[in-house]
Amino acid sequence: MVCAKSDEITEELERIAKDVVDSAIKIHMAIGPGLLESVYLVILEKKLKDLGYQVEREKAIPVVFEGIKFEMGFRADLIVNSCFIVELKSLEKMSPVHAKQLLTYLKLANCRLGLLINFGEEVLKNGIRRIAN
Repeated sequence: MVCAKSDEITEELERIAKDVVDSAIKIHMAIGPGLLESVYLVILEKKLKDLGYQVEREKAIPVVFEGIKFEMGFRADLIVNSCFIVELKSLEKMSPVHAKQLLTYLKLANCRLGLLINFGEEVLKNGIRRIAN
């Protein structure tokens, strides 16, 4: 378990979401689309750390199902303050499966809120999806 899930979206989660979106937009405006996902990942991690957040990059999250534990069920791109997941893409177009992927990550990590951000979009706001568990 990564996050301490509650039934509501807290002020902390809203603040993190706003800061992630603001940082992502600044990055996208500065360097544009078309780079590898890993480039955006490292830069966004640094920006969020500069804002004072605790950020874990590509953290392996175990999955437990019917007593079977998979040590690396998935890797979360970014986990912010142990309560918010950011999943990054750098694609021409996202697929509906990407939002489902993040929702599954949120459920498995017991997190309430996350963002799916596609840096491949020409206009970044078209590539941001807020996903709630």
